Amino acid sequence: MKILGVSGSPIKDSNTDRALKIALGASGVKTEFIKLSDYNIQPCTACLECRKTNSCILKDDGNLLMNKAYKADALIVAGFTPYSSIDSRTKIFLERLYPLHHSHALMSGKPGAAIVTSAIQQGHEGILSASENGISAIQNYMIAESMVFIGGVSILGNVPCLACDAKDQCGVSALKMLFGKDATPNNVAINSVENDPEAVATLEKLGTDIVEAYYNQ
Repeated sequence: MKILGVSGSPIKDSNTDRALKIALGASGVKTEFIKLSDYNIQPCTACLECRKTNSCILKDDGNLLMNKAYKADALIVAGFTPYSSIDSRTKIFLERLYPLHHSHALMSGKPGAAIVTSAIQQGHEGILSASENGISAIQNYMIAESMVFIGGVSILGNVPCLACDAKDQCGVSALKMLFGKDATPNNVAINSVENDPEAVATLEKLGTDIVEAYYNQ
């Protein structure tokens, strides 16, 4: 068995990357980690040329990544949530798997799972659940392709404002929106997935669950 893990985060060694690697490492089977920012992949143009050949006519890395997903026995997709929806690279990747849909449903029956990093805690008053939106985007792809969705894990990440080099946080700082008007990069803790034992345990269970689902088919 082989699991393909795909991260949409462009940040080097991000929480999203590390969370995905925890799940992959716990699986105990062969895995491959893909970071989408290392590849050239354009958005789907909805031309439908793929309907006859199950391949895309765009000359980029899309077919390479699509073939990796097709050849893998299971798929874990990890993304993050700018503006409370799934990030653009992850969405592009999912849409570029569309050539596998036509006639043969080539992803059908494969176990799949989602990992989504969000800086917004669950239940934050006045803000929609970003992590639920992100997980739903990945889950809906897998449902549409008749995959077996194992589950989604939400990871608490960090807002980009923590890395901003501005002298003062601006009026639209996410730090102030989430933590109050006096919040600054100096008084807001940086979240790390490894420091959350519950999240680590949930990720590890996801890794073993996806293997169990494959062998129990």
